Amino acid sequence: MKRNLKLYITLFFSTLKLSAFTFGGGFVIISLMKKEFVEKYGWISEEDMLNYTAIAQSSPGAIAINASLLVGFHIGGFLGAVVTVIASALPPLIILSVISFFYTWFRDNTVVRFILMGMQAGVAAVLFDVIIGLCISVWKDSKFFALIIAVLTFVLVAFLSINILYIILACAVAGAIFFSKRRKEHDIS
Repeated sequence: MKRNLKLYITLFFSTLKLSAFTFGGGFVIISLMKKEFVEKYGWISEEDMLNYTAIAQSSPGAIAINASLLVGFHIGGFLGAVVTVIASALPPLIILSVISFFYTWFRDNTVVRFILMGMQAGVAAVLFDVIIGLCISVWKDSKFFALIIAVLTFVLVAFLSINILYIILACAVAGAIFFSKRRKEHDIS
């Protein structure tokens, strides 16, 4: 029981720290979760983190909360999911409560406005790092398939204005077919 308690405490404070010091949305916290839970603790594989990222992104709700739930469940079961969701939700809840209490001061303060503008550049850099990391991971597994899906998706959205819901469904079906076929080939070898 002590080891489990230590695991949940570590899981809580790791997720709380990530959530408290992450600005820029879900993809930024996912990148930091990868560094924390994959590289630092080794609790989850990079492939699982990539899969959980895809699930978190395609599920309704905040990506950070969805990813926390999935990673927490993987590491510590139901209680792990509860711990990581609470730890992930607490900092934004507290920060937004404080900001809403002092809204007019934050809105009119030039220093705060410049700080937030400066943070945008940092967020853009972190998001770029996340995108490159995810692309490299996907590229390693399925180069040609990933390239075709990316190009087709861009063309369908940018030039043909096809509803993104249809594209997501089509990509899900294509991915399921491609990877099930690939798994069968891998099992035969």
